[in-house]
Amino acid sequence: MNYRKSSIRQSIPKELRYTRQQFDREFPTDDSCLEQIKEQRFPDGMAVCEKCEGPRKHYRVTGRTAYACATCGNHIYPLAGTIFEKSTTSLRVWFQAMYLMGSTRCGISAKQIQRETGVTYKTAWRMFRQIRSLLSEPDMQLEGSTVEVDEMYHGGRRKNGRGRPMRGDKQKTPVIGVVERKGGRVIARTAEDVSMKTLQGFVKEYVLPKSTVFTDEFASYNGLDRIDGKEYEHKRINHESKVYVMGDVHTNTIEGFWSLVKRGIGGVYHSVSQKYLQSYLDEYSFRYNRRASGNLIFPAMLAKASEKVSLKPSAPIAENQTV
Repeated sequence: MNYRKSSIRQSIPKELRYTRQQFDREFPTDDSCLEQIKEQRFPDGMAVCEKCEGPRKHYRVTGRTAYACATCGNHIYPLAGTIFEKSTTSLRVWFQAMYLMGSTRCGISAKQIQRETGVTYKTAWRMFRQIRSLLSEPDMQLEGSTVEVDEMYHGGRRKNGRGRPMRGDKQKTPVIGVVERKGGRVIARTAEDVSMKTLQGFVKEYVLPKSTVFTDEFASYNGLDRIDGKEYEHKRINHESKVYVMGDVHTNTIEGFWSLVKRGIGGVYHSVSQKYLQSYLDEYSFRYNRRASGNLIFPAMLAKASEKVSLKPSAPIAENQTV
């Protein structure tokens, strides 16, 4: 069919777009990528020099990933402590992998990264594992007054068919999730089991008291309205009776997130071991929590690379310090 150009609209607002052309224009070389990391960690090249013991301007050292103090020449290394440190892979390839991971809803495989960047599969898989390590948000606290809690099971098929796995089942890994309603955030964690102690402890940790919590009829949610002195308004939907929505009582929001995870893992990665499952959940949660950001997921991932620095050879200038 022929459509007039005026009838074709971008679904993403202009201010939330970040295209491949923009990426190529902003990061054409390794040097431009290094400059970006430097600016994130040491804005305008200002950092506290260990030798001068004060804030100093630093300038790029030609041919190295270092910046030298303008006064004494002492070096700082913006890549130190980041996932890029000591990597022989081009910094631009790292950025390209992060861009591709952030530009998809369902994920992208290491094999696809191998095809797009020309690195080996081993290198692509290692980069993905390192990038996913940036995406965990263990300290996140949900603030919504209305949340949904549910559990899912990841793993191979069980011999006994459908339904919840029995306690001690080694084929399935339990995953517990809680999501804020109305465009809110999600937290998903692997668990040892789905006992009352585990599920209610999860709610206690991540959901604010006095919140309204929606769940299904699973027995482990019994008594959820009051946990160790914390009060919640608990509403339940009976899935066992084939009832899925009753007014505002449902768990469709968290079920939608589970669907995204399952379809993504099944369609892109095909299989994920229990050892690495949490890192994949972190990846899907990170994108889901920023779904209103359009194509700006890549800049958010890039910022994480500078935030989670394990070793700080030099600190940025504090607000109360002067040059």
